[in-house]
Amino acid sequence: MDDKRDLLILGGGLVGMTLALTAASRGFTSHVVDRADPADLTAEGFDGRASAISTASWNLFRHIGMTEALEPHGCPIDTIAVSDQLRPGRIDFRPEPHEGSLGRMFANRQLRLSLFEAARGEKRIAWHSSAEVVERTRDEFGASVRLADGTRLGASLMIAADGRGSPTREQAGIPVAKWQYDHSAIIAGLLHEKPHGNVAWEIFYPAGPFALLPLLDDQQGRHRSALVWTVSQRDGAGVVKLGDRAFLAEVEKRMGGLFGALAVSGPRASFPLGFHHTAKITAQRLALVGDSGHGIHPIAGQGLNLGLRDVGALVQVLEDGRRLGLDPGDTQLLARYETWRGLDAFSVALATDGLTRLFGVPGRTASAIRRLGMGAVQRLPVLKDWFMDEARGVSGDRPAMLEA
Repeated sequence: MDDKRDLLILGGGLVGMTLALTAASRGFTSHVVDRADPADLTAEGFDGRASAISTASWNLFRHIGMTEALEPHGCPIDTIAVSDQLRPGRIDFRPEPHEGSLGRMFANRQLRLSLFEAARGEKRIAWHSSAEVVERTRDEFGASVRLADGTRLGASLMIAADGRGSPTREQAGIPVAKWQYDHSAIIAGLLHEKPHGNVAWEIFYPAGPFALLPLLDDQQGRHRSALVWTVSQRDGAGVVKLGDRAFLAEVEKRMGGLFGALAVSGPRASFPLGFHHTAKITAQRLALVGDSGHGIHPIAGQGLNLGLRDVGALVQVLEDGRRLGLDPGDTQLLARYETWRGLDAFSVALATDGLTRLFGVPGRTASAIRRLGMGAVQRLPVLKDWFMDEARGVSGDRPAMLEA
């Protein structure tokens, strides 16, 4: 066996690499195996998506020494504006000045660049990129994989961080409930005349949410936002293929002149949207993190943050176990992780699914009822504070590294 380590992390994306770095900060060694070439993942234009990093997730990055590298690239979210078709009755979520921002927006490419750079300098991480796993083995003594080049890697605990279609989860035979929304998310970068004021907009239309997420101005001082526009799946490919003028005309209809004149920045892409949630997130010497265990609608921007909560909880469980002399793959530790994360992930998944369906009900009556409810939330500080705490990830039983 080549170089047996504490953890064998299959998948080196945002969640998998954050897990490796978080574990390393607590003295755990890991193999990170990913089939992708990091040069492809960080190439200009490869992925135009952006992610909201909640307050709790930012605390995690601070605990592992990542905030200095990330800070210059993140745009604070000072307000979240929620509207039903830009009609009267919107909600503005704005924390008190002493509470800081609601989060920070980062281009996914920049998150990858910073995480990969940190991983290259971390001796406790053995990173195997462009590597194909051809065999996975777990038993009472440990976990291992065989790569296509014949290399065997071993560890005490295997971790599936290999995405929605996780082959590791499938091989383990873990049941998963899933369905498609018959929607696609159109991802695009926008340049706009007026500043966004660090406001993230979530505008709901019957076809799906239309989100405008604030980014830092570019090097020429131009104002930028990331667009996540939900359309029916049958329209997704057509919207991506529209010429810039026709595309911007459709976008402007839904923005109501919020940011003035618009221009497209970078390529557009379309991603199918679906829901999935596993019946459990552990098996013998196996733990699931991130999208391998739960995939949710991007309606509330919580997908990555949910995965980072998995990271914080799993590393805390492993650290507590080490103090008791327990192996990272011990069944007691995996049971604690299952109990801790299973309910929270399921609750968030159900909430986002419910919001998607609620705001998708067509008709003036449904819209009027939604706006009446939103108006009530706007007028009740207790409800607003609860929603803001959920968005910032500062409610519930949080791992220590997600605390301030």
